[in-house]
Amino acid sequence: MRNATAPFLIGITGPSGAGKTELARAVGKKIPAPVYSLDSYYRDLPGLTLEERASTNFDDPSALDDELLFAQLEMLLHQRPINKPIYNFALHVRAAEIEMVLPSPMIIIEGLFALHWPAIRSLLGLKVYVHADDAICFERRISRDVRERGRTAESVRKQYEATVRPMAERYIYPTRDVADLVISGTEPLDKTSSAVIAYLQERWHIAGME
Repeated sequence: MRNATAPFLIGITGPSGAGKTELARAVGKKIPAPVYSLDSYYRDLPGLTLEERASTNFDDPSALDDELLFAQLEMLLHQRPINKPIYNFALHVRAAEIEMVLPSPMIIIEGLFALHWPAIRSLLGLKVYVHADDAICFERRISRDVRERGRTAESVRKQYEATVRPMAERYIYPTRDVADLVISGTEPLDKTSSAVIAYLQERWHIAGME
């Protein structure tokens, strides 16, 4: 039974480019609730050259510090603030700065592996999987990484074929089976975000949204 005084955690996952970040932000605006990206928890790689860091398989769950993520989610659930790391994707290292985050009644966690680790799943009140065809995910990935992360289209293509797609098949697609709710990543955001909120209201009887 849910502790009504503790924050309610919503996990949103799906393959890269499926639209999980956009859905998380849309839901977060309607609830409202802060959105925490798992991308912040990539492990620091200061002992490697930039070339070595860039060749790391960031689509494998071992690339993320799930121990720190779990510990900080537990702190939030106990209504304690956390110092969330900030990741520099251009240099593939953690930034020197940190972000102090205060507990909130509802919190959205989004990222590739939001439903991968059983320990993390055990903390989530709602587990959402966002689905989109591989071709759509691929085009969105190129657009995002070139625009936001200073990548070239060719480097994104090589990474997608070498690690993104095969790692999604191995680690991401199977988490659809443990989701409470599967959402299309190609339908209008207003429709899909409303579907998430409707599920919350029906399943958990959470009022005061939208």
